[in-house]
Amino acid sequence: ELAYPRGERNFPKLLSELSTLRTRTHESMILSLNDPELMKYPVAYMSEPGFWSPSDAEAAGLRSYLLKGGFIIFDDFRGRDWNNLERQMATVLPDARWVQLDGTHPIFDSFYRIPNPEVMNAYDMFPTYWAMFVDNDPTKRMIAIANRDNDMSEYWEWSGNGFFAVDITNEAYKIGINYIVYALSR
Repeated sequence: ELAYPRGERNFPKLLSELSTLRTRTHESMILSLNDPELMKYPVAYMSEPGFWSPSDAEAAGLRSYLLKGGFIIFDDFRGRDWNNLERQMATVLPDARWVQLDGTHPIFDSFYRIPNPEVMNAYDMFPTYWAMFVDNDPTKRMIAIANRDNDMSEYWEWSGNGFFAVDITNEAYKIGINYIVYALSR
């Protein structure tokens, strides 16, 4: 059985149960980055950006989305996959730079307090979190976050199946919920 759409269904269901947000829990919304429908959604999620290769139209679509207020989460990649994400985002936003975050950033305290997000280790690696901001200014709006050397959706996908410990699965949900709350409140 494919991983999709379990994690995608589990996460919004929990988000709607733990917050006042109304989420889409029964159907998928998979869009191309240049689909005008993307503009209707304040948060986008991309899995495995290490294999991402946007067309010129998709790069332009994502650029427009981000500059008009959109927020994107990159998840499920490790090692050299980071190089591809950096390269592809340079085509989307040539002047933008990634900034490494730690547990003191407000995104880790927007709904749940998560002082040590590095405890997540889906790949038995030390995960790090990277963000892009409007005008490369960390005091301005965050437009993208990347879970480097990590896979939050792996925990969402298998929650309830006993594949991962409950405490680490809960942390993955908390971080994901923080991302959404942060993106919607800034």
